[in-house]
Amino acid sequence: MTTTVDLEQETNPWQAQAARFDLAAHKLKLDEGLWKVLRSPSREIIVHIPVQMDDGHLEVFTGFRVQHSIARGPAKGGLRYAPDVNLDEVRALASWMTWKCAVVDIPFGGAKGGIICDPHKMSRGELERMTRRYTAELFEFIGPEKDVPAPDVNTDEQIMAWMMDTYSMHLRQTCTAVVTGKPVNIGGSRGRREATGRGVLMVCDQAIKKLRLNRDSTRVIIQGFGNVGSNAARLMAEAGYKVIGILEVGGGLYKKDGIDMEALWEFRQRNGSIHGFPGAESRDPDELLLADCDILIPAATENVITSQNADRVKCKILAEGANGPTTAAADDILSEKKVFVIPDILANAGGVTTSYFEWVQDRQGYFWKESEVNERLGDIMVAAFDHVVRYSETHGVNNRIAAYMLAIDRVAYTIRQRGIYA
Repeated sequence: MTTTVDLEQETNPWQAQAARFDLAAHKLKLDEGLWKVLRSPSREIIVHIPVQMDDGHLEVFTGFRVQHSIARGPAKGGLRYAPDVNLDEVRALASWMTWKCAVVDIPFGGAKGGIICDPHKMSRGELERMTRRYTAELFEFIGPEKDVPAPDVNTDEQIMAWMMDTYSMHLRQTCTAVVTGKPVNIGGSRGRREATGRGVLMVCDQAIKKLRLNRDSTRVIIQGFGNVGSNAARLMAEAGYKVIGILEVGGGLYKKDGIDMEALWEFRQRNGSIHGFPGAESRDPDELLLADCDILIPAATENVITSQNADRVKCKILAEGANGPTTAAADDILSEKKVFVIPDILANAGGVTTSYFEWVQDRQGYFWKESEVNERLGDIMVAAFDHVVRYSETHGVNNRIAAYMLAIDRVAYTIRQRGIYA
């Protein structure tokens, strides 16, 4: 692919995941029937949710839940609230969850949900009513053994608490295992909030070992300072990495010797933004994304690195904290540049892995210490990194296609064992 690719087609998330899937399936010589089974979601649910707004008028919101696969266990995946949510995006994210769970070898399939809304323009009461009605509409399709939602873009512990309570009210018993990412006092897991960022740190540690770099001289730029970006930044700085750049919508920060992450975190907590932080110089975010560094971590949205800018990326390691930040066309350019890519379905799998731990703890009614959660997370992330790199070297493909091949192989193997019910 070249830079003449139609950008709108290139940035369609469903087409992006299908392109990677098709290439990996072809390399695996996957049976045509299984190819068809795994290429499509198993179930797509669309609900229209009437909500009484604070001023008394009724609004109808459209919500989705896509379950891509339940071959290896219950479907698992987040719920996002955003004005630009659409079915193609939710489909793509659901399939990425299937592959992500298979890469780290946890017993879940993939799902994703979303509601088209602007949560920043809604009151707490409106969000609660919308969340509860959405949960009620999905009651027969979700559950600890069916489909386990979690937080994603613009959703949090409180949204999960409302979902858990609504499901429990319909079930007539408290069921904490129906969602993950809950507050700790109602069945959440210690370490869950930091888990995705911690997983990014863990795979970066493995990558610098492989490339023979040292933490204290490794320069890191992070795009996004939400849950994933901020936790990755703080944990990496604490571990000795030099975080020289942070960029968000509307502005970026740069400091050659490394930004004081705890000071920036406190500034963000006080001011609600990183802009105006006195401990670093402000930079244009588009320039900062392409600045010279050792590790670049896109940890915000999809389609940040495309055929339009991939040739100007100046990092040795690209660790994808976000889902789908790199397009399929950009992959080819990064491969030519010999950038070591840690793909999203591996790099950000710390979140779903610790969600799995939360589900396990809820179901057994026994909760682990945070140190135990982090230790188990480390075991899984390091093993998954090693499997992907070995697969890449064995099959002569880049890390992303290797991760897809590993995941597809595991899911296809399970389907062959189970057989097709007819």
